This record gives sequence, C-alpha cells and structure tokens, in this order.
Amino acid sequence: MHQVERAIFDLRRGLPVLLVAGESRVLVQAVEGAAQAAVSRLDELAGTTPALVLSRHRLAALGVEPADRAARLPLPAEEMTARLDALAYGAAPVARLGQARLEACRAALQPAEAADLAALALMRRALLVPSALVARVAEAQRDEVAAAVADGTLLAVEAEQAERCLEGAAGMLRRVSEARIPLADADDCRFILFREPDGMREHVAVVIGDPALEAAETAVPLRLHSACLTGDLFGSLRCDCGEQLRNAVAEIEALGGGVLLYLAQEGRGIGLANKLRAYTLQDSGLDTLDADQILGFGEDERRYGVAVDMLDALGIRRVQLMTNNPLKMAALAEGGIEVVERQALYGTLNDHNHRYLSAKADRAGHLLDEVFRVRR
Repeated sequence: MHQVERAIFDLRRGLPVLLVAGESRVLVQAVEGAAQAAVSRLDELAGTTPALVLSRHRLAALGVEPADRAARLPLPAEEMTARLDALAYGAAPVARLGQARLEACRAALQPAEAADLAALALMRRALLVPSALVARVAEAQRDEVAAAVADGTLLAVEAEQAERCLEGAAGMLRRVSEARIPLADADDCRFILFREPDGMREHVAVVIGDPALEAAETAVPLRLHSACLTGDLFGSLRCDCGEQLRNAVAEIEALGGGVLLYLAQEGRGIGLANKLRAYTLQDSGLDTLDADQILGFGEDERRYGVAVDMLDALGIRRVQLMTNNPLKMAALAEGGIEVVERQALYGTLNDHNHRYLSAKADRAGHLLDEVFRVRR
C-alpha cells in the first residue's frame, strides 16, 4: 500500500502515475486541473492518445446506462482539453458539447479495463473528481517509461493494489493522541484521535462522560457524524449537520454519557472541493443526489469500516445509535456491532435546507417524516 499512498499524493499534485496490470502499462493523470501542456506530456510519454475514463454515475448523467462500473472514451486530439471538463464533470453537457458531439461520444465508449477501474479508485481516494485521463504505453515507449520509473521521475503501482485503496486497511487504524476537552453542552469530554494507515485522514472519537464502554451488556449511546465544515463550523443553513452535531453531544450528555465518532467524510465522502462544486450545481436547480451524480459520484460515497475499527479500539460492541440513516445501521451490523436501538436525531427544517432534506428522505431513504410533519 505504500506505493498507492505515494500515488495519491502525486495525482493530487497534478503528476501522472503508471499503473501496471499484467503486461499492460497505463499512464494515469487526474482530469481536475489538467492543462494542455500536461496532457501533451502524457501523450508524448505514452506514445498513444489519452482516453477519458468515466464512472457509471457520470455516464448516466450523459444519458448512458452502462452495464459496468465505468467506461473509456477515446479522445480526438483537438478535444484533449478544450472540452475535457465538459465531458468529465460539467453540467448541461448537451448545451456545452452539442447533441451531435454527445451522441458521437456515446457511440465511441469502450469497456473499462482493470487499470481504468484502478484509476477511478485512486481519484476517489484522493478526493478528486472521479474521472481520469489514461494512456496505454506503446511498445516503443516502454524503455523510456521504465527508465523514468527507475530514476524516480515516475511512480509505478500495481493496478490490483490501487483498486483496493477504497477498502481501507481493516484493523490497522492507529490511536495517536488524546486530551480532555470540555464542551459547552458536555463538560466532561475526552477527544481521542485515530489516524488511517495511509495518513490521508484522521478521525476523532469524542467520549462524553464516563460510559461503561467495555461492559458487554451495555448499549452505548453513539452518534456517527461525518465532518461538515460549512455546517459544523460556520452554521450553514444549506444542511442540518451543525445542529445534529450539537444536538447529539447534548443528548449523549443527557443520557449519562456515550461516544460521538467525528469522521473525516466531508460531503458524504466526496470531499470539500467536490461538495462546493455540488452546491453550485444545486443552485442551478439540481437536488443534492443529482448534483453528485453530475460530478461522477454515487448518492453516498461514505464507508464505515473505520467507525467499526474505532469502536473495536474502544471496546464497544453494542450501541444505541443516533441516526436517521438506515445505511449506518446496516454498516455497523455488517461490521459486527449490535445496534440495540435507533434514536432519531433532527436539526431544524428551513427554506435553505428543505430541498436537501427532501432528497435525503424521498430518494435516499432517510427517516425524516417527523421533521416534515413538524414543519407542516
């Protein structure tokens, strides 16, 4: 996994990496911020014209219902960068590309290969737009590419390892540091920081009061809260995250203590940069799920294996879960955590977050009937 970790940072810096899949060698670069010079260098080094790999969610936004997780779109040289963003993650593709060009793109799609799927996994892990420029290395260029790998100019990664990067490393979460931090709604709190093995993300367990964490018969009050900079810190009215966070702390305190896991999964796992892109798309009339799909993401990209690892580290096996999201209950149960009881946890409905909460309830199955009943 060490090479995969390095590859993620190279991609975030705008550098290409080499994916190795059997006898195949494929150069990969992030679409996000790809300038003409960078794309030209990819073309020259590979000796072949790059193609664009798109996720099934982005393909659906382009009007294609793929049979697989992704597809590869060969790119004519004149369109390397001129329309790259429109194809990869732009809104209103028909208006920007034209109907004829869009239909030509649909007809040119090819099945994704192992390296293509690995490339998309790396983009997701790096919190970049989940599209990738890929270029197969021509036979005539193999020696030059091998020399670049040998002198450290280019990083080589096994495609199979790269594709597994989203799975995390179960059982390898590290407990790093802790401190007592009194909060406005809960004076007796201890923050325990955990770091993922690749160093990309850090998560915090907030232990409130003095709950019997390791008592097998005790169901510990628990909240899984995904980080939301705009809501948690700035009080954004576009969501109810900040209110849910503070209400959870107060409720856990009232119950005599428990745990809040603050997970680094901004924007349902797509990262802050992409969340802001999605907000701009929502301003044009899309709901939160459709906006994420335009960018190439599914309706919820979060994974809760890290939460299970944190609970294991704290000795917690039975919980009273504060959530409106059935997926969280299922994820914990799958990880061997017994959800003894679900407790609803609401924020306030307002004119700014009404469409957001409606989409979560109507399309993602969140249990929010009570929120809308109170508003009516």
